Amino acid sequence: MPKLVKLYSENSDFQHIETLRRNRTKRNRSREFFVEGVRAIQQAIHNGWTINAFVYSRDKRLSRWAEDILAQPIAKTHYELPLKLVEKLSDKQDTSELLALVAMPQDDLARIPVRTHLLSVVLDRPANPGNLGAILRSCDALRADGLIITGHAVDLYDPETIRATTGSFFAVPAIRLASHHQVLPWFKHVRDRLGPLQIVGTSAKAKLSIADRDFTLPTVLVIGNETHGLGENYRSLCDCMVTIPMHGSATSLNVACATSIILYEVDRQRRHSTRADSCISSD
Repeated sequence: MPKLVKLYSENSDFQHIETLRRNRTKRNRSREFFVEGVRAIQQAIHNGWTINAFVYSRDKRLSRWAEDILAQPIAKTHYELPLKLVEKLSDKQDTSELLALVAMPQDDLARIPVRTHLLSVVLDRPANPGNLGAILRSCDALRADGLIITGHAVDLYDPETIRATTGSFFAVPAIRLASHHQVLPWFKHVRDRLGPLQIVGTSAKAKLSIADRDFTLPTVLVIGNETHGLGENYRSLCDCMVTIPMHGSATSLNVACATSIILYEVDRQRRHSTRADSCISSD
């Protein structure tokens, strides 16, 4: 059974929880992060993430959903607080009834499954938590196998990032690496397993349309920074650069929107290829 800890003031335990919500350094040092929201917590449990603690108050009646979760031996610790302290922790206008402290998994590329039709996304120095969260959500919706974040980037475990994923954060392996150098051995590993692997970069100045590239092959899609685009180190690794054809006066798209469009094109081609193979087999 979980250990029950009742807090009545902003003591050291409370300060630890509050610090996880706002301090990147402390999150990385303790290897845990702050989560709130019904869908996010539900997805964390459903996908088998390690829940270190739940935080809640008994000053108001909890929902059946919250009571059912607390009745299970999911978390190591239950922190029971006065409602005013839970309100201080919550980032929502309507205070969440249940908060969670979740363990960070290792930044190990082995977490990304190497499947026959691999699709992985590499983000080069993403700077905005909302964009990062939206890209993770699109990765989940459009069947990417994993997300790799390299360079000096926004915090993957920032509550704003997690909130922007609307729960998809816990469904897609996301790995943080210091630079492109750490990705190179994984590229070799994938090629040893699957054979040909194409690395496709993105740029508004590229000549090749996304519709004219064959994405049915195992693919790593490389996306650049919101302001500076794709770094030269990644450009030199790419087999080709693609662009999204656009009309009107716009010269570029928000990075999350652009990534979603390209991921949709990858999925569209693969779905079409599967249907075509099915027709050939039936003949």
